[in-house]
Amino acid sequence: MTAPRPARWGGLETPVYIEISKTLKTERGTVTMELGLVGLGKMGLSIRGRLRERGVAAIGYDPHVTDSDVDSLVALVESLPTPRAVWVMVPAGAPTRQVIGKLSRLLSPGDLVVDGGNSRFTDDTVNAHILAEHGIGYLDCGVSGGVWGRRNGYSLMAGGDAVDIDRLMPVFDALRPDGDRADSFVHVGPVGTGHYAKMVHNGIESGLMQAYAEGYELLAAEASVVDVPAVLRAWSKGAVVRSWLLDLLVQALSGDPELESPSGVTEDSGEGRWTLEAAIAHAVPAPVISAALFARFASGQHDSPATKAVSALRGQFSGPAIRCAEPVGIG
Repeated sequence: MTAPRPARWGGLETPVYIEISKTLKTERGTVTMELGLVGLGKMGLSIRGRLRERGVAAIGYDPHVTDSDVDSLVALVESLPTPRAVWVMVPAGAPTRQVIGKLSRLLSPGDLVVDGGNSRFTDDTVNAHILAEHGIGYLDCGVSGGVWGRRNGYSLMAGGDAVDIDRLMPVFDALRPDGDRADSFVHVGPVGTGHYAKMVHNGIESGLMQAYAEGYELLAAEASVVDVPAVLRAWSKGAVVRSWLLDLLVQALSGDPELESPSGVTEDSGEGRWTLEAAIAHAVPAPVISAALFARFASGQHDSPATKAVSALRGQFSGPAIRCAEPVGIG
């Protein structure tokens, strides 16, 4: 294994990669690959943790958190052996474009960049072109699993050249659940198709969440139904409508049976709009996904049991980003 240059941390020369490698060798045996990770938010931290636990020496950089492994993007690049691989996990749009632009100037021909965030699939062609001008490869990868992915593994949808996919397979295998690779990983096609598949996935997710939420509100509206959470829990084994999302709704209700904590507002993250734009472009009817998107718009106008259920569900797999109701009677 190639020895890397030491990374700068607090003005001192610290062999971050070597320290991580020793830890991994103790826990999982031989390190299978080295990876730079840009972005240590909720998903980035979970991804770094799972990779390290499963034999990939992941070195994280994020200027906005205290547990970044290195203190600059330059240090991250210098800490990796060549040819390098860097996974980008930052918000879609301008933040991703900025990181891609900086990496295009710091990395070398033969290196590889993966955008694992929720970028719009049309942005991937632009990112790939910017990097290709410097001889740097590019993959896009849709990642599903939320904050539970570190423990359960992630579903991965990758787009790009087959040679680059094979090169990153140790990373994909570390991130996905154990078992048949085809159950949780797919090479969708060329650059952009991974994020396209994830966009459609998120549109379906919105429709499912909305259906469960409306069912919850219908149950709650009937006074003779004495225990709504118990009904939903009874659907979790054997029922046609059982799913992990239903399990998460049952879990949310177990701690807050009346859903008093969520405000009912679920922010529109953008993927729903992109999904509908693609549906219009392909003349594909998508009434459920469109209704779910409009319900999110409506959630910003008033609270209802259904909007609170969607908000609670989103919080279960994405973390505590839901907007809580304002306290009453203070002062």
